[in-house]
Amino acid sequence: MSQEELLALPTTTSIEIAARAIGLGRTRAYELARSGDFPCKVIRVGTSYRVVTADLRRLLGVEAPAA
Repeated sequence: MSQEELLALPTTTSIEIAARAIGLGRTRAYELARSGDFPCKVIRVGTSYRVVTADLRRLLGVEAPAA
């Protein structure tokens, strides 16, 4: 996933997209989310998981440009 793609993500993103950015497979990402060990903040909304994009960017060292 490119830096431009990361910067274009909304405030939260799916666990699948976050996993792709980090280099994890879908199954492993869900395992980590369920156990509370995903490397970014994960919010559970009903039966789905959402990853906080700011945490994902911070983990990957991608900073949004100053306005």
